[in-house]
Amino acid sequence: MKEFWKKTFGLAIPLFIGLAMTVITFFIIFRFEGIAKAFSALLSIMITFVYGGVMAYLLKTPYNWIEKKLGKLFKGKKPGLVRGLSVIIVLLLTLAIIIILLQMVIPALVESIVSIINEVPAATASLEKLVADFAADNEVIGNYIYQGINAISTGGVTWLKDTILPELGGIMGGVAGAFGSVIGVIYNILIGMIICIYLLLGKSNFARQGKMVIYSIFKRNTAEKVLDEFAFIDKTFVGFFGGKILDSAVVGMICYVFCLIMQLTLGMKNAVLIAVIIGVTNIIPFFGPFIGAIPSALIIMMDSPICCLIFIIFVVILQTVDGNVIGPMLLSGSVGLSGFWVLFAITLFGGLLGIVGILIGVPVFAVIYDFIKRQVYKMLAKHEISEYLPPKPAEEEA
Repeated sequence: MKEFWKKTFGLAIPLFIGLAMTVITFFIIFRFEGIAKAFSALLSIMITFVYGGVMAYLLKTPYNWIEKKLGKLFKGKKPGLVRGLSVIIVLLLTLAIIIILLQMVIPALVESIVSIINEVPAATASLEKLVADFAADNEVIGNYIYQGINAISTGGVTWLKDTILPELGGIMGGVAGAFGSVIGVIYNILIGMIICIYLLLGKSNFARQGKMVIYSIFKRNTAEKVLDEFAFIDKTFVGFFGGKILDSAVVGMICYVFCLIMQLTLGMKNAVLIAVIIGVTNIIPFFGPFIGAIPSALIIMMDSPICCLIFIIFVVILQTVDGNVIGPMLLSGSVGLSGFWVLFAITLFGGLLGIVGILIGVPVFAVIYDFIKRQVYKMLAKHEISEYLPPKPAEEEA
């Protein structure tokens, strides 16, 4: 009888797990909006912990390096003091870097923006003269252009009267709400910094507790495989984001040097603004260079079409070099995805999660891709199909 119930339970448990997974999949597919709303509500409640976790994860690598150096300095003694000093040093260094960058960039950005605003009337007048000269030589096309301008002018007045003016009250309320949201973001960041400090100080303890939970759930061999997966995920994310930030900084500096040369030789303006736009948007995989190049080219074209043409050629060359030399060298194959799968990951996760999905989609998909690849290789080896398996290292063959 005991053997009968044991066999029955052995058959029932897989069936129950399969039924549960089917029900969960059904709810995910057909109740996705409700799940998304619940997740959004939970995220808004836990947003300070999200900020703190992201800060701690980004500072983890420099913190580990500082902690290791201080540990050698103190010869392994007073670990609590070493952790505290490491947190203070990494926070002060981060704050100092941010302040230095802001002091270097913000004045130049403000100057560039003010210069662009001052140049708008002259650019408009130049455009009007160009249209007038063109219309004088091409009467038919000129009439269409003037009709379009008149339609835009008339429609603009009507739009302002019927749409914008009635909405001013709502706009003022929106401004007040935006101000309140800015205050809320600042508050969340400050609380997130406190949470970040707690996470960095308790990093070893949290890691130990996580391992205890995993070892308590799985057998030792399975638990070690799970921990290896987490280590691979961590390596992929750190390698991707660290390399991408460094790559964007290098691209921004190269662009700034080029813009300075253009400024000295051809009188091009707004070098800092252009370099910041190119460097920041380069963080976005695949689409970033195009996103940054379009507004930059428009800004340059307002001042000099020749400089704009030269800049476009330079950006094409820069992005080619970055995509084939600088990027792969700094990322060091951290994601291991081809251009097709990078585009697929950005499209998929960008559609699901917006800008967050665009930023994290590539490393997340790289982890999924690697897991599926290893399972496929495992099944091929099980079925003794060796022609599709990767070659073994020379040491294993020996």
